[in-house]
Amino acid sequence: MRKRNQTSGCPPPGSRRRPALLWLLLPYVLFLAVLPLVNHVTPTVLGLPFLFFWMLLATLATPLAVWLARRGDRARGRI
Repeated sequence: MRKRNQTSGCPPPGSRRRPALLWLLLPYVLFLAVLPLVNHVTPTVLGLPFLFFWMLLATLATPLAVWLARRGDRARGRI
């Protein structure tokens, strides 16, 4: 009797490596891990307190990180 993974031609579930998905850690790092370090009001960037500017930057970087992860996955034939 054949195993299920052998008939489908897919590698075993634990052996997949998808390094492009590491891009999805960028929003997490920008929003949560670095937040205590950038929680300042005094330096202003573009007339915004630094914390507001950082949140705006992180919000704009999130779709970019998702796009890079999708592009990397697609290049490997995953999607």
